[in-house]
Amino acid sequence: MNLLARKIVIADEDMAPEHRLTRSLGWPHLIALGVGAIVGTGILTLTGVGAAKAGPAVILSFAIAGLICACAALAYAEMATMIPASGSAYTYTYVVIGELLAWIVGWSLILEYSLVVSAVAVGWSGYAAPLLHDWLGYPMALAQGPELGGILNFPAIFIIGVVAALLIYGTRESATVNAILVLVKIVALIVFVVVALPYFDAANFHPFMPYGFPKSGPPGAEVGVMAAAAIIFFAFYGFDAIATAAEETRNPGRDLKIGIVGSMVACVIIYMAVAGTAIGALSFTRFANSPEPLALILREVGQPWAARYLAVSAVVALPTVILAFFYGQSRIFFVMARDGLIPAGLARVSKRGTPVRITLFTAVIVGVLAGLVPLSELAALANAGTLTAFIAVSVCMLIMRRRAPAVERRFRTPLAWVIGPAGILGCLYLFYSLPQRTQLYFLAAHVVGLLIYFAYGSRRSVAGLEAVK
Repeated sequence: MNLLARKIVIADEDMAPEHRLTRSLGWPHLIALGVGAIVGTGILTLTGVGAAKAGPAVILSFAIAGLICACAALAYAEMATMIPASGSAYTYTYVVIGELLAWIVGWSLILEYSLVVSAVAVGWSGYAAPLLHDWLGYPMALAQGPELGGILNFPAIFIIGVVAALLIYGTRESATVNAILVLVKIVALIVFVVVALPYFDAANFHPFMPYGFPKSGPPGAEVGVMAAAAIIFFAFYGFDAIATAAEETRNPGRDLKIGIVGSMVACVIIYMAVAGTAIGALSFTRFANSPEPLALILREVGQPWAARYLAVSAVVALPTVILAFFYGQSRIFFVMARDGLIPAGLARVSKRGTPVRITLFTAVIVGVLAGLVPLSELAALANAGTLTAFIAVSVCMLIMRRRAPAVERRFRTPLAWVIGPAGILGCLYLFYSLPQRTQLYFLAAHVVGLLIYFAYGSRRSVAGLEAVK
């Protein structure tokens, strides 16, 4: 056992063939992967959740969350081009700091990706189930988990199965389908802005900040701009899934930075336009906590055809978010298995170059969560894992600026000693702003994670065994 053992990244040709991923992605695939991950449940469903906590100031919540994510994205871009290996924040922490903290970050990423996939599947079901009910008489009891009065969210489980099958079929094929569906989603949001903007009423922005700026209120019912930002932060991340594709990217030194920074810039513009239009078109009290706020707004302003089009587009295109995060989750699991921290038998690829075993393993985990747990709980806990990973990447970037200032960086974060600390402090404040119950669940999950690490991973890790030798 060597808790501070640091991983050495090896070249593709030095890996065993069964553990080697296929390089088939270019920067257009990565931008589509990032936009597909970022633009999804956050803007289509969590707009209502954020409005309930912050009122019209949810726009400010979006801006704060986006700024913090932008700081993290710049740190990710630098680390991804320095260490172009799959595993994202987990791998960077393993290489720069050591095994124990890498496990904590990896476990946080497992929480993030598992819960995001589950949350988006639940959000997709929120749009698909009403359409199925209206068209086919589908029972709503089979579209909600027990906590919401249903039996099982079967549509959420179904879409996870479809995405898993696509990923098993092939990485490049999955990326191509994803790019097409991303275009469908962007067009739908443009239609929302064009149709809803004529109903813009500045009076809907008053009072602008009814619940104040900092988190306040009783546990479980926290409100305020920062309480909303801590939840809708979920709407902005996704670019980190691009970093997990490093070993499947044809030119990682160039393509990763384009994918990470490009997708963030595009999505900040899209989000601010959609959120501003939504608040201006309808009083926030009328769509707060709605599972389909944008479609509801369009119906309320007398545009049912546009609402139906948006709902259908969401049903068609939200799986891009599931695909991106499911992809990232399976790659995190794959690399941790290859490192020996979880059973190594899971780190095998098929003849088509896809990690079938780990994909099926991931599908079972996220399917259970999506079928039984409500959206708001999933989103909040996913955010806690993401914030941990973002802090770790920013810390790794600053350490490497001190430890290895002369190492080639295909992308250098501007004003690193401002951006890095800003990302760290911003993420810490967002973590503080999360619901208290979420913070406790997150700590409990890490206690379980550490028990697994000390019982299994620490005794079998490849880096630890090499360090002992």
